[in-house]
Amino acid sequence: MIRAFAFLTCVAASVATLAPVEAQTAPKFSADVPAWITTPDSVDTRIGTLRFHHGAPDAETASRVYDNLDFMRGVDAFLNGIPATSVRAICNGLASVGIKANEAIGITEDLMDARSLFLTPNTTTVYSFACLDLSDGPMVLKVPTGVLGPVDDAYFRWVTDIGLTGPDGGAGGRYLFVPPGYEGDVPSDGYFVMKPRTNTLLIFFRAFVKDGDIPGAVAHVKTGADLFPLHAVTESGSPPPTNFVNTSGQKFNTISANTARFYDELNEVVQAEPADFVEPETVGLFAAIGIRKGQPFAPDARMKAILDDAAAVGNATARTILFDPRDPASYFYPDRKWFTGFLGGSYLFEDGAERLLDARTLFFYYATGITPAMAMAKVGSGSAYAAAVRDANGDVLDGGKTYTITLPGPVPAREFWSFVVYDNQTRSLLETDQKLAGLDSHGGAKADADGSVTVWFGPTAPAGHEANWVQTMPGKGWNVLLRLYGPLEPWFDKTWKPGDITPAE
Repeated sequence: MIRAFAFLTCVAASVATLAPVEAQTAPKFSADVPAWITTPDSVDTRIGTLRFHHGAPDAETASRVYDNLDFMRGVDAFLNGIPATSVRAICNGLASVGIKANEAIGITEDLMDARSLFLTPNTTTVYSFACLDLSDGPMVLKVPTGVLGPVDDAYFRWVTDIGLTGPDGGAGGRYLFVPPGYEGDVPSDGYFVMKPRTNTLLIFFRAFVKDGDIPGAVAHVKTGADLFPLHAVTESGSPPPTNFVNTSGQKFNTISANTARFYDELNEVVQAEPADFVEPETVGLFAAIGIRKGQPFAPDARMKAILDDAAAVGNATARTILFDPRDPASYFYPDRKWFTGFLGGSYLFEDGAERLLDARTLFFYYATGITPAMAMAKVGSGSAYAAAVRDANGDVLDGGKTYTITLPGPVPAREFWSFVVYDNQTRSLLETDQKLAGLDSHGGAKADADGSVTVWFGPTAPAGHEANWVQTMPGKGWNVLLRLYGPLEPWFDKTWKPGDITPAE
């Protein structure tokens, strides 16, 4: 008993001896540490309560933070990957109807209609399109006279215009596209030589219809366009005939996914392109969610669940940016709902040193093709675009309701103007009983004596206004693009402005 008491006394004495060490004064070399550079033991955030021990996260916090980091990068990869997956979806869609890369040119011999899913196409133009895969070597595109369109790379970056706004100036000619890193001989005589950053190229061009002669425009393209590998000329001197595929009326899809399938499409792009086809930060972003050049994309169950959620939020983000732009500069007029897809007026979505991220997302989620000519229309040439998804009251346009809009006269378009309606879900042509899903000033729309035009949108034609009616569908949300071809000065100085889309009385 005495021995036990002595032991306890010794322990107590030891504790008493140690106590002053715990309560010792500040270290000799100490700093004035601001509270804002330290982390509390517990922090409440939108992802839950995060806990730390002297600044280090506990296991639950670390797991939660990494889940959130993967989610954020998944959303960011969705928004930054839209240009790439959009090109890939177009090329895959074209291949599904026989327009395989390097092997054929698609053409809308009877114009476009809602059976073919494209982002915001025009229904008044004969389109031609093709995809190139330069991993097989240099490719030659022969362009007919008088056409207009861009060539874009696998990240929807502009490579060149062809036709009227391209180096051939509308005279036609041969364009030679050389693969990234190509070290072979590159002939220059007789070619417009282009050296893009990617293997995949997307070609779109329009052939203008004169006096309603659609067959004549189609024949002009088929006579003047060719697509073939360079070696077909250098080896045989005579390229093989080009295969043309009529896509009018064909049911196929060229729009990228809004689910986690999106990341599979993005992986397909990364595997097909040079490792540096985008900037290192973007390469790193894609790699951070498991999409790496030369490696399989095989997310585990945890990552699949995160990417399912990231795709849903990424899609919701892109749709919100498109259908409810929050930047006042997006709108043409402070008292109208018409907005632009080219905020800042730059096809690069730049404002000085700033990249307009939301503007880029809006455009590529909504539209097909990019070229400086689309963003820099000049008085009397090119085309101007204005989009609307809401009525004068700010409500989303409803396919079951009837609306009117008045374009004051004269409408400032040297060539013609058009309305085309699109389905909010697909951003492609609204499926109705009207083939063209819209109308234009060449198609019989009736103007009033002062040159103004009132257009009706609704599920049934209003009596006496059938010529100026665009059909919509109950149960479908829709949006509309107003196009002015050859916009005139009143459009640019804003002395002319279209009315808002207004619910009919």
